[in-house]
Amino acid sequence: MQWLQLLIDAPRERSEDFENAIVESGAVSVTLQDGADQPIFAPGVGERPLWDNCIIKALFPATIDTDQVHRQLSVTIQPTPVIRWELLEDKDWSQEWKKYFQPLKCGHRLWICPSWIDPPDPNAINLSLDPGLAFGTGSHPTTHLCLRWLDQQDLLGKTVIDYGCGSGILGIAALLLGAAKVIAIDNDPQALLASRDNAQRNNIADERLITYLPDDIPKGLLVDVMLANILAAPLIHLAPSISNLTSTGGILCLSGLLESQIDDVCAPYLEHFSFQSPTIESDWTQLSGLKIS
Repeated sequence: MQWLQLLIDAPRERSEDFENAIVESGAVSVTLQDGADQPIFAPGVGERPLWDNCIIKALFPATIDTDQVHRQLSVTIQPTPVIRWELLEDKDWSQEWKKYFQPLKCGHRLWICPSWIDPPDPNAINLSLDPGLAFGTGSHPTTHLCLRWLDQQDLLGKTVIDYGCGSGILGIAALLLGAAKVIAIDNDPQALLASRDNAQRNNIADERLITYLPDDIPKGLLVDVMLANILAAPLIHLAPSISNLTSTGGILCLSGLLESQIDDVCAPYLEHFSFQSPTIESDWTQLSGLKIS
């Protein structure tokens, strides 16, 4: 099936009005993109930031009456913006996104391989991943930093928490690298489902990866390794919980923060953890520490 794609430039303050009007005109999907190469780093909890200048892209069936869409938008959006149309070639768009994910080597032993691609090195430790609706493919610097850190650790027989597990990529990597058990925690049930699915895809026994919503974490739980790749604000907010869940002598890996946020994130942990020098990649930071009390 062929599709027509509508494109409109919109300032941030009008983007929601434009989006609603386009949906009402018959669009089957609407996406917003950066119109001026403006990065957005680490939004606050509950924030949904947009770029100052957005490009709104909307998909319509190729049979749509474009003149009718123009007329409807000219009534609902004033002044009427410049509207551009593109004919998209016939593709299976439900599968098109997969081409952007390729096998990724993380450290000396570990490869992250999309489930639809054969591993480049069959003899390596290969994690087969289908992200589904959950965050975490290994391509983002924060995830890659954590995976490289895991590849350097002696995890044999250790119990690990993957706090904010997303697709389960960090916890499953820990299991493949020798950990005995992983507790995967996330406030999104979809993430817990994705983690279990990806564990099964990697032939991980059910009892080796246990999932919990934050309110369901068992009292008295203590682990040898704590992983938390979230964002700066929740890392600060969760510091007491993360500290209490980590055994004395246990190791900590935090990521999802920017270089400028290192001091703020470290501060609530310093009573219990001794930190090593941070590792930085593309402005993103990974912190590692030892639980000392």
